[in-house]
Amino acid sequence: MKLMITTILCSCAFLGFSVAGASAQTSYTLSGTCKVSVQKSIPAGDQPGHAFVIQAGKCTDKESIAGATATGGQYAEHSDVTASSSNGAGIFTVTYNTGDKTFYRYSLSVSTKNGAVQSGTGTFMAVGGTGKMKGVAAKGTCTFGPGPTSGTNTFMCAGQYTLGAASP
Repeated sequence: MKLMITTILCSCAFLGFSVAGASAQTSYTLSGTCKVSVQKSIPAGDQPGHAFVIQAGKCTDKESIAGATATGGQYAEHSDVTASSSNGAGIFTVTYNTGDKTFYRYSLSVSTKNGAVQSGTGTFMAVGGTGKMKGVAAKGTCTFGPGPTSGTNTFMCAGQYTLGAASP
């Protein structure tokens, strides 16, 4: 009985130290406007308006992580597109004023009208970084909407991040 209590107390103490030693997550937001710069479409052939699309573009990005402010971003994505919707996934690369970068993998599902984003939702997860952002862990959710000009769309994301061991 005494051995069991000692084992339980040691396990609880280890768990307590593990939780206390874990890095705290910090909430943050990302938002901006994106514009397609390259787009290739291949008709699926099963119905009119159904295509597979590969595209890339640039984005403004209002984001700050650990004192580094985003100066912009770029993305590359693939999508399954119909006349009224698009489901896709891609990589979004954010560059900061320090020269460091964060690489995010994302997925999205949006409704469209005449090829323009109307509304949608998605998720993101950091998959790497350089410099101070090396080892960053981040994830969250996004909403998407129409942009201020033709050929643009907006995004607003919220999530949490933890910095890893940065490169010198």
